[in-house]
Amino acid sequence: MPKKSAAQSLLEKADKKAASSGGWFSSNNSKWEEAGDLYQQAANAFKIDKLFKEAGDAHAREAECRENCKEINDAANAWWNAAKAYKRGYPDLAIAALSHTVTFLTQAGRFRQAADREKEIAQVYIQEKQDLNKGCKSYERAGEWYAQEDATATANACFKDAADLHAELENYAAAIARYDQVANASLGSNLTKYSVKDYWLRAGLCALAMGDAVGCRRNITRYSSQDTTFSSTRECKFLDFLIEALEAGDQAAFTEAVVEYDQIMKLDNWKTSILLKIKKSIAEEPSML
Repeated sequence: MPKKSAAQSLLEKADKKAASSGGWFSSNNSKWEEAGDLYQQAANAFKIDKLFKEAGDAHAREAECRENCKEINDAANAWWNAAKAYKRGYPDLAIAALSHTVTFLTQAGRFRQAADREKEIAQVYIQEKQDLNKGCKSYERAGEWYAQEDATATANACFKDAADLHAELENYAAAIARYDQVANASLGSNLTKYSVKDYWLRAGLCALAMGDAVGCRRNITRYSSQDTTFSSTRECKFLDFLIEALEAGDQAAFTEAVVEYDQIMKLDNWKTSILLKIKKSIAEEPSML
C-alpha cells in the first residue's frame, strides 16, 4: 500500500476536523478555524507537489471554513489563493474562485481590491478562454470600481482595454464612447495628455470601420476644439488621408497612407486589424461606373 503524501494526510485531518461535532469545551468557531488552518496547510503541501487542482480545491474548502467563522477578509483571501492555484491549467475554476473573491471583497467595501480581482477575471477570459465579450464586461466593471476609488489612471487603462475589445467585437459605437471617455479623463493632466491623440485615432478608425466618414470628420472637428494641437498631429492627418481615400473609393491611396504612417509610427496589431477591415470595405463598395 503506497504511503500517503503529507498533503493527503493534512487533507484527511482537515476533513475530519470539519466533520466533527466539536467537544464540550470547544466552540463551533474554533472547529472551523482549525479545519481552515489544516486545509490551508494541505493546499500549500499540494503546491509543493505541483498538484494545483488539489491545491485549489483545498483552498476552496478553507474559504468555506473561514466563511463559517464569519471571517470575510480571510474567506476572500482563501478564494484568491484558490484562484491562483486554479490558474495553472483550470481557467473555469479560476474564474469561479475569483468571482467568490470579488463577492466577499465588495461585501467588505474593499472595492479597489475587488477591481484588481475583476481585472484578473478579464485576463483569464481573454487569454485562456478567448471570450472577448465576457472579458470586456469584466474590464468595464473593474474600471467602474477603480473610478469610484479615485484610481483614475488604472480605471482609464481598463476602459481603454474594454474599448479595444468592443472594437474587436465590432461594437464600434460602444468602443468610440469608451475612447472618448478615456480621452476626456486624460486631457486634464500633463502626465496623460500625450496619449489622447491615440485614443482619438482609435475612435476615428472605429467610425471608419462603421462606414461613417461623415461622423469621423465631425468627431475630428470636436476633438480639435477640445485640444487645438490635435489638427497638426500625425494621427489627425492620417485620419484625414483615410477619409479622402474612402470617399474616393481609392484603395491604392488608402494603402499608401497606411504604409507611410506605419513607417513613422509603427502600427500595432489592433490598428492593423481594423485598417484591414476598413480597406476591405472599399473593395466591397459597388462601382458607380
